[in-house]
Amino acid sequence: MMTVSYLAKKTDTTVHTVRHYTRIGLLHPKRNKNNGYKIYDDRDIILLKFINNAKELGFTLKEISNILDKADNGNSPCPIVRKIIIKRIEENRRKIKQFKELQKKMVKAKTQWDKMEDALPDGHSVCHLIESFAGKTI
Repeated sequence: MMTVSYLAKKTDTTVHTVRHYTRIGLLHPKRNKNNGYKIYDDRDIILLKFINNAKELGFTLKEISNILDKADNGNSPCPIVRKIIIKRIEENRRKIKQFKELQKKMVKAKTQWDKMEDALPDGHSVCHLIESFAGKTI
């Protein structure tokens, strides 16, 4: 049996994170009968390492909770894990494309702005740099 701080140290996690995961039901410690403190066991080390691995792969805490629920009910969570990761890969591809487009636009704006002097707002303009670029496409 171990305390919150020992579990956190053992899994390279913060005490705050362990307490949060306990509060939202990802970890289920028992209570010490003598002092009422929450105590964790070796299963919690396994769960916490699993949670950390899943988060590193981009799974949300809600998704991790669903995966753990499936496993706790004796069902394989692998099909939903596969489905989620495929969805994430596609989302990331779209985001990478959007970031690349944004990067090109920002570089183009900076190149244009390098040739322009700073100006004060005049009641019709807030920042002529941004306004000069408005609506331009790559």
